[in-house]
Amino acid sequence: MKTLNVDLAGAPYPIHIGAGLLSRADLILPHLEQRDTAIVTNTTVAPLYLEPLQQALAQAGVRSFPITLPDGEAYKTRESLHQIHDALLAHHCERKTTVIALGGGVIGDLAGFAAATFLRGVPLIQIPTTLLAQVDSSVGGKTGINHPVGKNLIGSFHQPRLVLADTRTLDTLPPREYRAGVAEIIKYGLIRDLPFLDWLDGHLEALMARDPETLAQAIFDACRNKAEVVAQDEFETTGLRALLNLGHTFGHAIEAGAGYGTWLHGEAVAAGTLLAAALSNRLGWIDGAALARVEGLMTRAGLPLRAPDFGPDRYLELMASDKKVEAGKLRFVLLKRLGEAVLTRDVPHEAVVAELSRGSGRFIGSPDELPR
Repeated sequence: MKTLNVDLAGAPYPIHIGAGLLSRADLILPHLEQRDTAIVTNTTVAPLYLEPLQQALAQAGVRSFPITLPDGEAYKTRESLHQIHDALLAHHCERKTTVIALGGGVIGDLAGFAAATFLRGVPLIQIPTTLLAQVDSSVGGKTGINHPVGKNLIGSFHQPRLVLADTRTLDTLPPREYRAGVAEIIKYGLIRDLPFLDWLDGHLEALMARDPETLAQAIFDACRNKAEVVAQDEFETTGLRALLNLGHTFGHAIEAGAGYGTWLHGEAVAAGTLLAAALSNRLGWIDGAALARVEGLMTRAGLPLRAPDFGPDRYLELMASDKKVEAGKLRFVLLKRLGEAVLTRDVPHEAVVAELSRGSGRFIGSPDELPR
């Protein structure tokens, strides 16, 4: 087991990474205020991992009940949020009842937002079961739901007491979901950790083959980068944490424009990252070799290289709802060089439109062209 800490001034918490942690109730017990828990999961994860978790908790004297939601980004809605609230109320949960999120990023965001808002805040533990959730969404306290206008527009910051990343849960992860998680791992190397990017370049085939040691190291280094950023800018007030959103401005537009669930989040981030890298190249910040290196990493990871062809006007309309909009002006996370991202509003409109035009060669016409 590897452990690192998110060193927040008010409430630091550990991230445990390793195989078989789901049954380690001894890791969970120190973070419970009372021995009552609600486990929020979905119809895909529950048959695989709900019973082992409940058994481990029961053997340690912890009561639990499940709240099982449908699976998919399309269900990251206020209706699902209310379903969690209704179940918590029906079971007479209290302010010291811990909500456990058992699932991927959608479950983590939904359960986290429910924990943040139920009785004005109850304890939360994240047990992510997808690669993307283990390296990104379970860490840092961002929670929320989608709105038809845009992704993650309604939510709050609510830090977990513990993140438990059991790498064995990735054994059952479909290849497409696994590849989507790798996109977020690559992101950390691009934005702030060139040595990690170099390591990924040399270990990507082993990572894609799910080699246990390579996988655990990649998760650890991704979480280390996320934890360092969150510790310095918990509430995204300085602009530092916004750098974690490389590719997300375009990516969230892809998800919303195509219909939630058509593209996986990591797939949209991959295509969005390539658009951001191409825009960085257009501005003269990175050269063609750097752009080719980004594209090469995404290709080797089996990720989509092109985004849906919505046209510039539709993209700009969708991106106008991005959370990084400030004083009515869109800010972009771009690459000054590999290993160094910047948040900037000084991007000429014509450069954005040019990159979003069909002539860029970075668009596909149908989600059927996505790698499966």
